[in-house]
Amino acid sequence: MAQRGRQRTNPDLSATHSTAVSTLLFAPVDDYDNDTMSSFSLHDDSRSTALRLGSTTGSTHSPYIHPTHQATASTSTFNVGGQPTTAVSAANTPTAGSTPTSSTPTPTMPGTPRTTSSRKPSSLRHSSTAVPAESITSSIRRRASSPSAKEGKYPSKNTQRARATPRLPHSDDPPAPATAPYWSRAPVHGMLPMRAFRAHTVTLVDHVAWLFGGCDDKGCWKDVYCFDTDTMHWSHPDTLGDVPPPCRAHTATLVDRKIVVFGGGQGPVYYDSTYIFDTTTRSWFCPLFPHSQSPSQNPESSLESPSPALQSQNPPERPLHPAPRRAHTSVLYNGKIYIFGGGNGLTALNDLWTLDVSRLDPTSQSTYSYGGSSFGGSGASGGLRWSLVETQGEPPVPRGYHTANLVGNVMIVVGGSDGRECFSDVWCLHLDTLVWTRLNLALSHRRLSHTSTQVGSCLFIVGGHDGGAYRDDVVLFNLVNLQYEPRTVKGKPPSARGYHATILADSRLFVFGGFNGHDVFDDVHVLDLAGAAYLPQVMSFRIDV
Repeated sequence: MAQRGRQRTNPDLSATHSTAVSTLLFAPVDDYDNDTMSSFSLHDDSRSTALRLGSTTGSTHSPYIHPTHQATASTSTFNVGGQPTTAVSAANTPTAGSTPTSSTPTPTMPGTPRTTSSRKPSSLRHSSTAVPAESITSSIRRRASSPSAKEGKYPSKNTQRARATPRLPHSDDPPAPATAPYWSRAPVHGMLPMRAFRAHTVTLVDHVAWLFGGCDDKGCWKDVYCFDTDTMHWSHPDTLGDVPPPCRAHTATLVDRKIVVFGGGQGPVYYDSTYIFDTTTRSWFCPLFPHSQSPSQNPESSLESPSPALQSQNPPERPLHPAPRRAHTSVLYNGKIYIFGGGNGLTALNDLWTLDVSRLDPTSQSTYSYGGSSFGGSGASGGLRWSLVETQGEPPVPRGYHTANLVGNVMIVVGGSDGRECFSDVWCLHLDTLVWTRLNLALSHRRLSHTSTQVGSCLFIVGGHDGGAYRDDVVLFNLVNLQYEPRTVKGKPPSARGYHATILADSRLFVFGGFNGHDVFDDVHVLDLAGAAYLPQVMSFRIDV
């Protein structure tokens, strides 16, 4: 393992700080482009002229709506076949700005983006000039040591990258205190992923991390990779059943040993579909749901047009299913998955939905099974049911690319963006009383596309974007006094990034992939808690809000 040493000074990212918040954050969304906060919009995957944060023009133009789609809403991708369909096709050819020229790449470790002396920090500006798709895909360059950098693309679909012996990282940095949390790069081996990953999900089941979806500089993906957190070994299992379409910015919630995937999308398409993956049988299942409650429960009467008087007496249809979205969050509490926020293609959202998964029990009887995997309940929905939740108190403003953690019976929401502004607020939703509470913070940090991982009585907030630049730091939020606190972290941290995934396993934080405005990563980094390894056992506290 790497010799411990002092933390290396981070690259200066201040050159991007003055860039408009609306031009920063959600760049090549599966999509070959620099991300901007307008990625909630229908055209978050194409370059567009963005709204600058410091603009004095007083323009009220929404960054969510493309001029050619002012009257177009994001259409549901649900259909009776269980497979999402394209809601709206992109009207304009994706555009790209000029691509910085690069000098001869300096050899680096695999998974590390190359740096050259001639390369300047990106302003992340967008151009409205249309260019060929080939130049768009080249706007995000992979590291020099990767196959895509050497050959112009990843190995062919049938070629699997394999590494029999782990490559141990080496460092000449002086040793660090044994009690300080310490960053190092994971010495991975096995069937290495043939792509980088961004806006993906990683779900820990026992000691195995299941990575699904996400995007790179080529597009979105639907395959599954497994990473053993004990041996650092990658594997690429085959899956069965109703395999979901390629997607990014979805949620993946562990229920028993099943992973419930909701939402996400690719390109201009936003999903509202739900998929369930059984990690034991490695099989997918797609339950089907109705989308609205009809005023008349008699299917025959629905064929006749009611009189105007009768129409006025009928209550409006109540939605029975959340709208298509991505960049939302999910937590599991008392047999229900709580879905909050995200973006639907036209605007950011702050609605709250629950998916009842209490009947998702492998021991129950079911009429649906794939590969021996049973799903509780009957009917096309597999016993699952969506419900719109009415909350009390002032809710958070609409947002996406935030984080949500379940601590006891409280859901804690940190940061996010509405497409114009990067938020620094922290909210608590008591899931028993359904009351929202905004915390009063002595010190705040603006973040979006970050990760927030509970480690006992603290939330470890890693990376993300602060509205001016991508970050490589670790910020701790104390769950006892509900305030941020400083913590010294040693070693060589991952480069500044967002849209990564973080899990806690055996007193270590694992960070997978991410994106820094130019490069999509396929690396894995480990934060050893060292002297803070006791934190996961600190659970005897309660959040009073």
